[in-house]
Amino acid sequence: MIRNDASTIVVGAGIAGLAAAIELAAAGREVTVCEVRDAPGGKMRTLTVDGHAIDSGPTVLTMRDVFESIFAAGGTTLDTEVTLAPLPVLARHAWDEGAHFDLLAEPQARDDEVARIFSPTARDELSAFLAHAKAVHNSLAHRFMRASQPSMLGLVGRFGLKGLPQLFANRPFASLWTELARHLSEPRLRQLFARYATYCGASPMRAPSTLMLIAHVEAAGVWHVVGGMQGLADALERTARRLGVTFRYGTRVANIEVEHERVCGITTDEGERLPAASLIFNADVSALADGLFGHGVAKAVKRVRPRDRALSAVTWSARGKSVGRPLAYHNVFFSRDYEREFDDIFSAGRTPDDPTVYLCAQEKTPDWEGHADTDADTSLFCLINAPPDGDTRSYTSDEDLERCTKTLHATATRCGLSLSLPSHSTQLTTPADFARMFPATGGALYGRATHGPFGAFQRPGSKTAVPGLYVAGGSAHPGPGIPMAALSGRLAASQLIADHASTRQFHPVATSGGTLTPSATTVSSD
Repeated sequence: MIRNDASTIVVGAGIAGLAAAIELAAAGREVTVCEVRDAPGGKMRTLTVDGHAIDSGPTVLTMRDVFESIFAAGGTTLDTEVTLAPLPVLARHAWDEGAHFDLLAEPQARDDEVARIFSPTARDELSAFLAHAKAVHNSLAHRFMRASQPSMLGLVGRFGLKGLPQLFANRPFASLWTELARHLSEPRLRQLFARYATYCGASPMRAPSTLMLIAHVEAAGVWHVVGGMQGLADALERTARRLGVTFRYGTRVANIEVEHERVCGITTDEGERLPAASLIFNADVSALADGLFGHGVAKAVKRVRPRDRALSAVTWSARGKSVGRPLAYHNVFFSRDYEREFDDIFSAGRTPDDPTVYLCAQEKTPDWEGHADTDADTSLFCLINAPPDGDTRSYTSDEDLERCTKTLHATATRCGLSLSLPSHSTQLTTPADFARMFPATGGALYGRATHGPFGAFQRPGSKTAVPGLYVAGGSAHPGPGIPMAALSGRLAASQLIADHASTRQFHPVATSGGTLTPSATTVSSD
């Protein structure tokens, strides 16, 4: 292949791929994005049910500063491209038919609600816990989350000798579950904040305590994307196109070509060859390691063993009715035994008998006083966690599907909510479906599970063992979730620019809270 040394191919138009494309194009590189589907967004998928578009992937936006920086790099602003509405209720929670608990965005209102529902002691403990979560976030945000090549040694080096007490004050070797018990005596609050481990596809009992930083991230603001989450992906694509990025939808990459031990382009499943000097892979890294994109890049990253996979899910995207408990936009109905729930998934390898249910009532406004409309169908997205066994279990038997649906209704009913999800107006997605959508994952939605104190360091960094090949997305560092995936795309682009710079000055990529700085401002080409 004859390649253009300023050209880059991005495989996958997920959030990470879109962020990387914008950063690269803004730096003057020629960028082509190849996506097998017909629209951008990746796991940010939308299903149409009875003529209504239902967000059926991520439903929450946090860390808006990440996106403000990406749009700024593209010569526009987040507020120009997307309409966001802050949610005064971060989520509504229930454990039984009794009163629900709203985790409120405004600190004083939040504290008053905690004292009212639980106790003044719980209020004081929660305030102290959130202060600690903020300290953990601030200590790791730039030293770890925005570092392109994660390692424990590198993290220790970034803290330095004087900073080591701060590092160990984060108690990185404790589990999230254990650490929450140290801070919160109210068991329902422990369960509420332990749920954040599932954002990384992990069990709270095995996840590191540092994941408590998610509590601070959400406390800093949660936004609803008006018109649906797809609007964010569309806005990023629109910005990239204005910078000259080419998008090729319906393009399946069959092989990533390697020449002289370096990436040199791709071959599509139709036999077309596209040359490139570098490539950012925005798909699950398991597909690389399993050889689905060619043997030349199979050793670029370490393989994720099935036992190390993160959570999958069973989801219902429906036009249905909810009767009983009033709903907010985000709702969580908890299982009675959280430890058993995750033992079922990670130890027994089965969907839980008593699952926690997440429900997004998508036609709710940010007005948290609103009540459910019991007379009309509404757009509902329901989710329970499940094992990542979609490559070994079909989920096609009536017994499998009925059991999952029965457990969903049982949890909702126990918490005072009656759901009507007619089969003709419901699209069910199982781990087997996710496994087909995301090959080599078994349906795992978050890459490798963040388990153990070193779990976060086992995700691959931006740079791989194959020169010219970089990885980005939820299965790469710094992890899953919309803002983390966007950060991974920016990190990959920044690393690529640094590696390919030859006697040329590249400015650091600005963020609202610091910079994503290449390894050197002037480096030799690799």
